[in-house]
Amino acid sequence: MYSEDFERAYARERNAEDVYSKPVRAGKRTYFFDVKATKGNNDYYLTITESKRRVERDGSFVFDKHKIFLYKEDFEKFAEGLEEAVKYIKETLLKDQPFSETRHEDSGSPDVDFDEL
Repeated sequence: MYSEDFERAYARERNAEDVYSKPVRAGKRTYFFDVKATKGNNDYYLTITESKRRVERDGSFVFDKHKIFLYKEDFEKFAEGLEEAVKYIKETLLKDQPFSETRHEDSGSPDVDFDEL
């Protein structure tokens, strides 16, 4: 099951045309929200990529990346689930703290070169 999902996502990624991209820096991580269009049928989907820069033992830098493919038929359910989970965290788990105190502080991490990603 998972291998078919991965192959489907990978095949779409290879044949995709970039339509829109929104990078969001959040502490040590950068999130990329990329809208892509398939070449075959002019369909659209979203990829969400988390990128985190880390230092190797030899002092070189590498980026750990994790990607989610979100297809149009899942947009509404995904958005509802995300909104519900964030609301739960804010109202239940962090109810005694102003939300702004829970945000990541800038870690002083170096700028990300988006071309390297």
